[in-house]
Amino acid sequence: MADKTIRVTLVKSPIGYEKSQENTARALGLRKINQTVEKPDNAAVRGMVQKIIHLVRVEEGKE
Repeated sequence: MADKTIRVTLVKSPIGYEKSQENTARALGLRKINQTVEKPDNAAVRGMVQKIIHLVRVEEGKE
């Protein structure tokens, strides 16, 4: 059984927002608009996504 994952897509530029939000997007591996990364569904990643929820689209992954 594979671990659950979430797909995070950067849909808005972090330019003009707090530097920490840009750093959070970078830490998730998001560098360009419409870039999608697949991350494990855990509390740490969810917290990072919540910080930049206004910049990203989140999709639940399959098990």
